[in-house]
Amino acid sequence: MKGRGLLYLGAAIVLVVYPLVFSGAFAERIGALVLLAAIGASAWNILGGYAGQISVGHAMFYGIGAYVPLLAYRLWELPPLAGVPAAIVLSLVLATLIGFPTFRLVGHYFSMATIAVAELIRIVVSNWDFVGGAIGLMGPATSRTVFDLSFKSSVPYYYLFLGVLAVVLGVTWQLERSRMGYYLRAIKAGERAARSLGVPVRRYKLFALLLSAAFTAVAGSLYALMIGFADPDSVFSLLVSVDMIIVAALGGAGTLAGPLVGAAILVPLREYTNSIFGGGNSGLTYILFGGIIMLIARFEPGGLMEIGRRLAALLPRAPRREVRRRAA
Repeated sequence: MKGRGLLYLGAAIVLVVYPLVFSGAFAERIGALVLLAAIGASAWNILGGYAGQISVGHAMFYGIGAYVPLLAYRLWELPPLAGVPAAIVLSLVLATLIGFPTFRLVGHYFSMATIAVAELIRIVVSNWDFVGGAIGLMGPATSRTVFDLSFKSSVPYYYLFLGVLAVVLGVTWQLERSRMGYYLRAIKAGERAARSLGVPVRRYKLFALLLSAAFTAVAGSLYALMIGFADPDSVFSLLVSVDMIIVAALGGAGTLAGPLVGAAILVPLREYTNSIFGGGNSGLTYILFGGIIMLIARFEPGGLMEIGRRLAALLPRAPRREVRRRAA
């Protein structure tokens, strides 16, 4: 436990000093995108990793988080930051509405239902002129006040994302050790067995969905604040949900640091392949992602965190000192 604490402390120090060591616009942007992907994957991880409910429609919460702040600017010229609380509330309402009917389904039927709802929302948004239709929404072109959070450099966004990620991981850490965390792991292991032990399955699945949806909406808002633009294909697309799943699965779904580990590998890989071959969301990128996930699923479904745990177990441990009581 002590060694793990030192490892987490070292990772935190690396994250804090990263912009100071790796300067340059490209490296700073990659750092910010890694943290943003880790926030989204950590939010998905609460529902998909700990509760075992594989949602493939989390893009609907991400898109709401991106659209509502920009809509607040378009309608009332408010700073986009002012729309973030409304985005969280709207995502919670949507999660409640879809949670009750979809949680009657299990396994891949639940996943298919989330895809259907997310795609329906994407189609509605794409054809709704009030929210910009297929063109999308744009934020303030220039910074009017500090609350617009419009910066030329990626470093302020990096530290903003780092603070939000710390909050998400802190909540997840508390969740792991709470009664809710034990209930979610029991639900993941087997809903019937958990129900037979008195676990209110549907209630805690809904709690996990609400918490996951709120943090996913925050991730979408952070994306809109940094990019300053959102359209249906960039925030409501199925690939947004797939990215969250792949990042969490590679690092280790159901673990605290798994999403961050997955983001630290996949995001630079995606950005470098896009820069080499050109074009965002290049098909080659997702071919690589698919190949990586196939290898992980075949050889270690627990992800890189499980591989690290097994390798650590093979290392020789220092012998414990025997404490002998001396006779008085």
